[in-house]
Amino acid sequence: MGASRTSFAKLQRDRAKKAKAAAKRERRLDRDDLPMDDDPEIGLDVADDGQELSADQLLRMVEELHADFEAKRIDFDTFEERKTELFARITVD
Repeated sequence: MGASRTSFAKLQRDRAKKAKAAAKRERRLDRDDLPMDDDPEIGLDVADDGQELSADQLLRMVEELHADFEAKRIDFDTFEERKTELFARITVD
């Protein structure tokens, strides 16, 4: 049996999530006067093009996310959204 293809609806949802994240990032940059290098969201977008991340990379990203939340660099809603996105990337064998 061949691998199932992703549905059009899933692709649309993924595109909508990316657009929403980009809009949120733009609002945050407009609101804050932090340089772009300090934006904690940049690290999460590295493998959004379908590449799989290793378990070590995912754990490191979760640790960074928790550190950002504890340091009050991100709010709770952003924390929960990113955490959900990272957990969705975890593959169970």
